[in-house]
Amino acid sequence: MRVMETALRRALGCFLLLCSLSAWAEERISICFNYGCHAQAEVVYSDKQLRRIGRAMMAATDSETERDAISVTIGRLLKWAGKQSPISVDRGGNIGDDDVSGKMDCIDHSTTTTRLLHMMEEHNWLRYHHTLEPVARRHFVFFEHYSAQIEEASPATMGGEAKRFVVDSWFFDNGQPAAVMPLASWLAGEGPDVGN
Repeated sequence: MRVMETALRRALGCFLLLCSLSAWAEERISICFNYGCHAQAEVVYSDKQLRRIGRAMMAATDSETERDAISVTIGRLLKWAGKQSPISVDRGGNIGDDDVSGKMDCIDHSTTTTRLLHMMEEHNWLRYHHTLEPVARRHFVFFEHYSAQIEEASPATMGGEAKRFVVDSWFFDNGQPAAVMPLASWLAGEGPDVGN
């Protein structure tokens, strides 16, 4: 039964991939930068790039492998965006790129990553998750940090609630895979150490 379910899931995935790849020639997305989304640039993802992303995403066989694929895909999409916009200079955190045009704070990252996740969803590349609005965590009174957020498509076994995760590209230099971690861990302050 499990083998048949896996085979059906793969067949459906291949069908959705073929449908999504034939329906889109290119995609235009607005990328935020210069802190607080004060500047934006439209970037274009080519048919070839979209097909590459589609193949990578459709290779996921469950929610865990899809989160791994999301991490790499967001990094790749941001790297390609950096070839068409000034965000190629963006460094992890907020200190390493303080005085350059193209720097991105967590608002820029969470907004842009959410837009990219919505694009992936429109192409039917997210089969095990769906995109939520960005989420904020607060430490002390003055520090807020925002991240894009996804939720598993099927309820978790414990308590019937779907599991939520952040997709946080702010931690790393442009083009690196995004941090994908459970929302609860992220809210508790976990994440790679980038020195703010």
